[in-house]
Amino acid sequence: MILKRQDVARFLKGPGPEFRAAFIYGRDLGVVRERGAELAAAVASRPDDPFDTAQLTEDDLTAQPARLEEELAAVSMMGGRRLVRVRLGEAARAERIAAEALTAHLEGRLNPEAFLVIEAGDLGRSSALRLLAEKQAGCGVIACYADEAGDLIRFTREALAKEGLGLTAEAQQLFASRLPHERGVARQEIERLILFLGPGSGVTAGPKELEDFLGVEPEASVSEAASEAFGGHLAAAQAHLRRAAREGLDGAAAVRAMSGHLAKLRRVAVARRAGASLEEAVKAAEPFWKSQREIGRQARSWGLPELDAVQGDLLAADIACKQTGAPDSLIAERLALSLAGRARALGL
Repeated sequence: MILKRQDVARFLKGPGPEFRAAFIYGRDLGVVRERGAELAAAVASRPDDPFDTAQLTEDDLTAQPARLEEELAAVSMMGGRRLVRVRLGEAARAERIAAEALTAHLEGRLNPEAFLVIEAGDLGRSSALRLLAEKQAGCGVIACYADEAGDLIRFTREALAKEGLGLTAEAQQLFASRLPHERGVARQEIERLILFLGPGSGVTAGPKELEDFLGVEPEASVSEAASEAFGGHLAAAQAHLRRAAREGLDGAAAVRAMSGHLAKLRRVAVARRAGASLEEAVKAAEPFWKSQREIGRQARSWGLPELDAVQGDLLAADIACKQTGAPDSLIAERLALSLAGRARALGL
């Protein structure tokens, strides 16, 4: 395991000769993909050249189980180190095939000059592939977690500086608080901010200059609170609820948002039970593309039985908010606490 940030950065710039493979995984697939691309560029002089590099998906592995070992046994046609990249999804069979190929490669049964990069999602501690990778001395393992506020501020500052732009300290905090913690989507929002401020304009914007860009979105605040609660992130859910209250929305609106989020997860669960894939079910239930990845993550844990178990809590909270003099904001926060606790118990 490569844990410290400086060690991760050093490994991504060029793993030592003792490494033949890397396993990069985590909840934030944007970070996984970004680090995979950085490592690929360090390992292979031409990471996009099909003569030097093989890029495989889990569909490739399940369709041709022997192909991964064949690619690892091959020699680069143009000379130099051969790179083999594998992107895994949810298929258990593909995970087993990757684990077998990783074992063979680290034991020296394939081309020792080849470098294997495996990119995966948020695999649990019981994952055979994860356990194998963590035990092998020749495989660097990097876990990718959601970005913290400091990371978001750093990414924003670096990207703006390249375009001759900047934000005041207060504006940086404000912008980071509105950014999603998924790296790929956050990058897109930063690019949108650059276009808003004007590349090369030399502007250093404060909170007032960001008002038109950020807007006032109380409905978005309660929607985000609902998503964070069902995702197991209590502190973030509470922050969004309190922001919504400052923007004029009461607790009853927050409870309705949580009920609406439950309805989305229920639609996904029903579609999956009917035979739809997770991706198909999520796209049908959540047309807003920015939220689809998180809905999909939650839907893996929130099935129909789990949703039925909390339906009564949401109904009770809705009724309580309608009573005269009810502390609706407190009711909404208690509901978010209950939902986040259940989500954490489900592994989210």
